[in-house]
Amino acid sequence: MNKSSFELNGGTYRTVGDYKIPNITLPAEAMKPLGAWGLKHKDYLMKHKRVQFYIMLMNGTLWTHLAEVDEQASDMFSQIAEQMKISEGITEQLKKQNQMEWVARMNNIEARVREFVNTELIYN
Repeated sequence: MNKSSFELNGGTYRTVGDYKIPNITLPAEAMKPLGAWGLKHKDYLMKHKRVQFYIMLMNGTLWTHLAEVDEQASDMFSQIAEQMKISEGITEQLKKQNQMEWVARMNNIEARVREFVNTELIYN
């Protein structure tokens, strides 16, 4: 019987009933949990960069890439938010004196930083 291209490339099958099912497993790194940034980037790749997504999936590099993007985005978000907080004079004293003002200004900063991170890392 002729071998399939899967078998010629070192793949094996297992027989279940009348069917042959390829023995395919994901690398251990695929089990890493992804944060919100990594999941957003995964969705972006799936919808807008399908070829790149499937190439990375087949090479076994997708989950590592997503974990790296997630970590980079989290770090970038924290650093930029902290810098903006300092530059705009949002202090713990303001938090004690006027909590509503502090929350409004922090929400504004977080929204701007989220947009920046999305533009620079996630949807790029």
